[in-house]
Amino acid sequence: MVSSSSAAVDAYLEEVADPDRLTALVRIRELCRLELTGYEEVMAYGMPAYRRPGAEPEIAFAVQKQYVSFCPMRPDVREAFDTRLTGQDMGEGCLRFRRMERIDFGLVRDLLRATAAAPGTAC
Repeated sequence: MVSSSSAAVDAYLEEVADPDRLTALVRIRELCRLELTGYEEVMAYGMPAYRRPGAEPEIAFAVQKQYVSFCPMRPDVREAFDTRLTGQDMGEGCLRFRRMERIDFGLVRDLLRATAAAPGTAC
């Protein structure tokens, strides 16, 4: 699923056929809901996303054909984590997780916390 026409995140997750990827996406969603206090959960660009009320999305995630992606959409947050992101499979600002057992949920949590800590401009 590269892009979904689902109107809600629950419906998006129901479309995920691979149980391992679904488990990973549910865990990422749980972390988003825990760490992004005050954010709205929306569908944007065909994927689940999180934004401050009235602002552009700052975080998104998706299931792709070959991987799960986690997208911290603020350049300032990505730059602050430059050292920790070195060696990660990155593309166009998104982390790509090709093996679900290798997802660094600690890194995901820390990126979420940094995003929530202060407003910033999403790309």
